[in-house]
Amino acid sequence: MNPLIELRDIRFGYGARPVLDGINLHLHPGQFAALVGPSGAGKTTLLKLILRLLRPTSGQVFQRETPPLRLAYVPQLETVDWNFPVTAEEVVLMGIARQSGRWPWPRAAERRRARDILAQLEIADLAQRHIRDLSGGQQQRVFLARALIAGPEVLVLDEPTNGVDMRSAENIFHQLAHLNQDGMTILITTHDLNMAAAHAPWVVCLNQTIIDQGSPERVFTEVILSQTYRGEMLVIRQNGLIFVQQKPHGHGYRELLPEPVPGGLPNHSAPQEDVDGLSMGPLSV
Repeated sequence: MNPLIELRDIRFGYGARPVLDGINLHLHPGQFAALVGPSGAGKTTLLKLILRLLRPTSGQVFQRETPPLRLAYVPQLETVDWNFPVTAEEVVLMGIARQSGRWPWPRAAERRRARDILAQLEIADLAQRHIRDLSGGQQQRVFLARALIAGPEVLVLDEPTNGVDMRSAENIFHQLAHLNQDGMTILITTHDLNMAAAHAPWVVCLNQTIIDQGSPERVFTEVILSQTYRGEMLVIRQNGLIFVQQKPHGHGYRELLPEPVPGGLPNHSAPQEDVDGLSMGPLSV
């Protein structure tokens, strides 16, 4: 099967600062891939190269040309002007502004389509709410709806779970999994390794170059993730699930504080030792 998108030997930098080096990547029809790596690893830059918002310093980016590939992009929420006077429904309709013809206002069929997608994402009741007044998870679903209304084949999302609570993040990944099951190709960047492990069939570990890629079961190991994040990572496998956590630097709080007394506060009547091993004596009020 020919890839929808292919990157060959991509290199890119901002001025004299290199960002990406030696990137080779394929995105195939029906694939759901998560791009993971630390801040500054080049994840957003890689998305912009795929979307042709940037041009590589060297190497080539290929997209299917016949028929032309339909891509939609959901950017990070930090890039949005929340003071712009617009409702959730109006944000969604922006996704088809170029298809609306010469009239500057949407047709009735387009409004129905927008409300159908909002309902699909379980936020139909928010259609007339100002986008600024929504929660982070609701805002993310509105911008996902804006991308979906154009009927894309490939959906590219940059940190859609950044700044949202655990339940909202789970809902967003769950909705993306349903879209993927319906045939949509998805590429997402995320810092949430546990969500990626639970929902993304393919993971790409990036830190200026591709460290490794494959299924979470194969790629999410302490060796590969420690190399990707350049720090010690802990990987736990239990009941078919993968849990990832960065190991604390230096001393953890359990090594610095006295053991708690069961059912109450630490017992300060006995002498305590400070972190240098010197007796501090009982506390007084």
